[in-house]
Amino acid sequence: MTKQIVEYDAANKELSTLTDFMRWGASRFVDAELSYSHGMSSPLDESVYLVLRALNLPVDTPNVYWQSKVTDTEKHAIVALLKRRIEERVPAAYLTKEGWFAGLQFFIDERVLVPRSPIAELVENQFQPWVMPDEVENILDLCTGSGCIGIACAYAFPYAEVDLADLSEDALDVARINIEKHDASEQITAIQSDLFSNIGQRRYDIIVTNPPYVDKDDIDGMSDEFHHEPELGLSSGNDGLDCTRQILAQASEYLNDEGILVVEVGNSQHALVQEFPQVPFQWIEFERGGDGVFMLTKQQLQEFITKN
Repeated sequence: MTKQIVEYDAANKELSTLTDFMRWGASRFVDAELSYSHGMSSPLDESVYLVLRALNLPVDTPNVYWQSKVTDTEKHAIVALLKRRIEERVPAAYLTKEGWFAGLQFFIDERVLVPRSPIAELVENQFQPWVMPDEVENILDLCTGSGCIGIACAYAFPYAEVDLADLSEDALDVARINIEKHDASEQITAIQSDLFSNIGQRRYDIIVTNPPYVDKDDIDGMSDEFHHEPELGLSSGNDGLDCTRQILAQASEYLNDEGILVVEVGNSQHALVQEFPQVPFQWIEFERGGDGVFMLTKQQLQEFITKN
């Protein structure tokens, strides 16, 4: 028996409470040098989450229950889940088939990226002060993936029509699951589209997008956890800007006169500014952390990009 197998077996025999397993899991995660870039901030946070979800307990279970003893069957369920996280280096969201965005729960699997965009904060604030919320009637979530941004927009703007667009039919299948999960089929439409190619004559007050923006060097250097995500949702050429260039060139055609474009480019922010030094990108500051998200108006897109 290997040391790891012995350790898993010992955990089943020697640990007894939820707290025991939370502490043990965090220690093993540190030993395994896991990456926590998919929503969790520390090995302890991730261990607490997985222990609770292994027992189908809500993530906000009061810690007064954490001293509860678990049954043998429950122990095996906890250890099996933590073992997968350690040995397969699968992001926690894929293990539990759930992700969280803007305080909302979504179905998640390996067909889509794990939700983690700071754009959630913008949605919760109804994109103020850049729009008047009561005047927003049409929203496009471009490169939607799981649909989390667009569905969250539907909650924030209950009288707006929302379109979710993605090149990947696999991703749209997940988005449709989430549309149904949130009972939003009357408000939201899913569209298979390579960026704007199938959008037709639609026009929007807000186009919001978290497109692929990871450059080749970052792709090559990513931790094992990222390689469980679809590369189509991450990689965007040598400098990470292939998709963003197309979005900038075409977005004004699909915005209403007072419309805005919101784009996340993450670590490719510096390359974008270098390529478009004339463009007055408004880089958004987030109270909860995160960067690499800019806003442009339709007028700015027309003046500084489509005319050049």
